[in-house]
Amino acid sequence: MSTTTSPRLAYLPVRDDWLARGTEEVIEPGLPIVDPHHHLWDRPNWRYMLDDLLADTNAGHNIVATVFVECHAFYRAAGPEAMKPVGEVEFVNGAAAMSASGTYGATKLCAGIVGHADLTNGAESREVLEALIRAGGGRFRGIRHITTYDADPSVLNPAHTPPKELMFDKTFREGFACLAPLNLTFDAWLYHPQLPDLIALARAFPETGICLNHIGGPLAIGTYQGRRDEVFKAWSASMKELATCPNIVVKVGGMAMRIGGWDFHTKENPPTSGELAAAWKPYVETCIETFGADRCMFESNFPVDKGSYSYPAYWNACKRLTAGASGAEKTALFSGTAARFYRLDI
Repeated sequence: MSTTTSPRLAYLPVRDDWLARGTEEVIEPGLPIVDPHHHLWDRPNWRYMLDDLLADTNAGHNIVATVFVECHAFYRAAGPEAMKPVGEVEFVNGAAAMSASGTYGATKLCAGIVGHADLTNGAESREVLEALIRAGGGRFRGIRHITTYDADPSVLNPAHTPPKELMFDKTFREGFACLAPLNLTFDAWLYHPQLPDLIALARAFPETGICLNHIGGPLAIGTYQGRRDEVFKAWSASMKELATCPNIVVKVGGMAMRIGGWDFHTKENPPTSGELAAAWKPYVETCIETFGADRCMFESNFPVDKGSYSYPAYWNACKRLTAGASGAEKTALFSGTAARFYRLDI
């Protein structure tokens, strides 16, 4: 299925015919993998549903479980605005139940669910969180409230336009305070200049588990174009400071989004896993050296990153990057950290 995406969504288009030009043998096919970050949606001209996810997870790597992360899909059409995101968790829990039947194979798809609640509702967020827990059928683990902001509008995804310094907002923090008492975690998606904001939030709520998405969003487009070395220096310094917060773990992936400034999608053929590994090596090594393998987890970020490479190529790249790691380190990076953070039974 060849798909396209609206420029408004700021995503690279997925071209199945282009992806099919690149095939390679799967490295370490027996290594168990938990993919802790993927989406399901049915959007105009872009469908990624259970059958599409299965096509990727069954492509050769040993995917034992996955975690769904909110993407504003299948919200309730009616009812209170704050409760509309509950519809997404209801839908995903249904997909997870289908997978749990064993009808589609041994992989536990959507074994963990990360939904959304608008934390700017303050203390009233607790009611929404409790509804999300009920809708998740024992699979709901926490929320993501996207906080991506930058003064340069060209780097923004128009679908998400949070205000500046949202993580310092008093009402947002009142909502955030509802998470830990319910044993819920927070997935943080922001851009690298905002990492100090997340450091402050993590220190203010040390009892709340926080997962930094997509290595903290180092920017390389707009006003950041041509400044990759400068951005890397600032990003790595912030990551070192962030690592002093013991309640933080990091998702290592999401590096092929438009904001990353890579040009894989412009080539005649899709990138090989070797090319991906070479491009990402400084970022991946910095994350693992700074946080340790037991606080890092590889993530596919599919189908968003599918505009740049295939699912098998991504996991092969991760395996190339960890060729010298110990068995314990590989277990942590590919499954252990994700299973612990999201409380998965694998």
